[in-house]
Amino acid sequence: MANKVEVKDLLEAGVHFGHLTRKWNPNMAPYIYMERNGIHVINLYKTVAKLDETNEALKKIAASGRKILFVATKKQAKDIVAEKAGNVNMPYITERWPGGMLTNFVTIRKAVKKMASIDRMKKDGTFNTLSKKERLQVDRLRAKLEKNLGSISEMTRLPAALFIVDTMREHIAVKEAQKLNIPIFAMVDTNSDPRPIDFIVPSNDDASKSIEVIMASVTSAIAEGLTERKSEKQSEKEGGDEAKPKEKKAKVASEEKESEPKAEKAPKKASTSGDDLTKVEGIGPKIAEIFQEAGINTFADLADKSEEDLKDILTESGPRYASKNPASWPKQAQMAADGKWDELQEWQDSVKGGIE
Repeated sequence: MANKVEVKDLLEAGVHFGHLTRKWNPNMAPYIYMERNGIHVINLYKTVAKLDETNEALKKIAASGRKILFVATKKQAKDIVAEKAGNVNMPYITERWPGGMLTNFVTIRKAVKKMASIDRMKKDGTFNTLSKKERLQVDRLRAKLEKNLGSISEMTRLPAALFIVDTMREHIAVKEAQKLNIPIFAMVDTNSDPRPIDFIVPSNDDASKSIEVIMASVTSAIAEGLTERKSEKQSEKEGGDEAKPKEKKAKVASEEKESEPKAEKAPKKASTSGDDLTKVEGIGPKIAEIFQEAGINTFADLADKSEEDLKDILTESGPRYASKNPASWPKQAQMAADGKWDELQEWQDSVKGGIE
C-alpha cells in the first residue's frame, strides 16, 4: 500500500496556499476553506480525499500496462516532474508543449523516428560521410528533438491519461485531451477552472515543495500499480508452468467423473468483477465506474449497447461526460470480447483517441 499523505505533511509543504482572492475562480469555491490576508486557503481535508481518489485511479491505469503522460512546463515544476515521472518510467513534457502532441500524434511520432534515424546514422558510419556543415546541422536538429521530445521517445501510442501541473498554463494540453476523451488528472489552484478536469487535486501549483509532495504521492501509487502488474505476470507464468505436470492428473479425474452419475448442473453465476473497460480507448476510470453502475460490467455488455444508449448514460452523469464521443466504444469492446487484442491495439494506434 502506498504511503498515505497526511494533512500535516501537506500543511508543512504549503499545499494550502491559494491565489489572491481577486484572482479566484468561483468554481473552486467548494475546495476553499477560508480567506486570510487577501489570499484563499485551500481545504486540505478535501485535498487528501481527492488525492486518494486520484492515486487509486492512476494505480489502476498503471496496473493495466498503459502510459500516463506528465505535463509541467513551469520553471519550479519541470525538474521535479522529470525526476519523479522518470523514476516510474512514465513519459513527460517539461519544455514546450508541442501543438498537436495528442491530436496530431502521427506527426509527433515521425519527429521521434527522425531522432532514431540520426542515431542509426551515427552508429553505421553514414554520419561521418556528411560534410562538416551538414554534421553540425544534424547535431543541432538532434539536440532540439531530444530537448522537446526525448522523454516521449518510448511512447508509441496515445497515453491513457494526462497528469498536469497548472491547468491554466497547460490549457492547450487540456483542450487536446478533452477532444480525444483522454482522462485528465491535475493539480488545480484557486485561480483555475476544475470543470474540464476528471480527477482534481486542489493544491498550490506554484510552490516547488507543494508540487514535490503531491508528485511523490502520485508516483508512489503508480509504482505500486506497476509492481502489481509485474507480480500478476509472474504468477501467470508460474501458473502456466505448474499446469503442465497437473494435466495428467486432471485427465484421470475427468475420467472418474464421467463414470459417476451426472448431477443436475447449477446455474452459472455472473461474474461480479467484470472486465477492465479502461482498455477501450477513450474510457477512463471514472467513465468505467459510471458504466458499471449502469450494469455494463464486461466487454460483451458494452458491445451490445448502441452509441445512443451510451450517450444517454453519459449525459445523465453530468455535463462533463455528455461531451464524450462513444461512437467507437462498442466496436472496440467487441474486439476485446472476441480476444482480438492485437487487432484492437492496431486499430487504436491508427486512430486519434478512439475517434475515427
